[in-house]
Amino acid sequence: MRLKIQHATEYRFDQPVSYGLQQLRKTPKTSPQQHIISWQTRIENGQKELSFDDHFHNTVELISFTRNATALSVISEGEVELTDTSGVIGPHRGPAPLWLFRRQTGLTQAKSGVRAFLRDVGADGGLEGLHDLASAIRSSVRYEIGASHPGWSAEDVLEAGAGVCQDHTHVFLSCARELGVPARYVSGYLMLDDRTVQDAMHAWAEAHVEGLGWVGFDISNGISPDARYVRVATGLDYGDASPVSGLRVGGDGELLDVRIDVAQQ
Repeated sequence: MRLKIQHATEYRFDQPVSYGLQQLRKTPKTSPQQHIISWQTRIENGQKELSFDDHFHNTVELISFTRNATALSVISEGEVELTDTSGVIGPHRGPAPLWLFRRQTGLTQAKSGVRAFLRDVGADGGLEGLHDLASAIRSSVRYEIGASHPGWSAEDVLEAGAGVCQDHTHVFLSCARELGVPARYVSGYLMLDDRTVQDAMHAWAEAHVEGLGWVGFDISNGISPDARYVRVATGLDYGDASPVSGLRVGGDGELLDVRIDVAQQ
């Protein structure tokens, strides 16, 4: 399947930005399951300073703001060819070692809530057990836009019983790592069945299963990722895979508009 993607982010500010830098993680990964036919990033009122691959094999673009800019536009777009492998990504490839993905973070730290949830589910670290875990999370944490806070941990999500794809993914990572299974956060693009325009990227999890390697679990949709899923960035949690991070001086009164178009070619 071939998908055409455009990810446009536009900022407007009441006050000029005197200095600003952003790291972008919007470029899809090259892997046996997906081939990047073309990809580019266009910037208005800023410029690309450099591009590099981080230790999670994420393509990171560093952009700077034009001095005293009152707007910034970043458009990333291209075409990707995908193959359906039923969510199986395959063997681990460095440079980050496999054991690193057993490490909990501030967003995934397993405490009393996660441990009690695991005892109730009774899942193990095998493939079937991980599917059972994903199903249990989906049943216990209803999908509700606006119900959660971006900084919520897995414990916060389980206590609230509601969240979005980021929250589902953090709970899965916390539980899998508590079981001793390497697991990682994935951000990417998903072609929806009912529309092409979206306002946010999607998130899901991958766990390393003996004999298969990395396997994907989309907890929010209750399926294994297929040829509609474009893997962009991975990491220990959202912070490592966020599409945009950075800093700026000035630029009070920010207005942000995000538009993502994903369509089959």
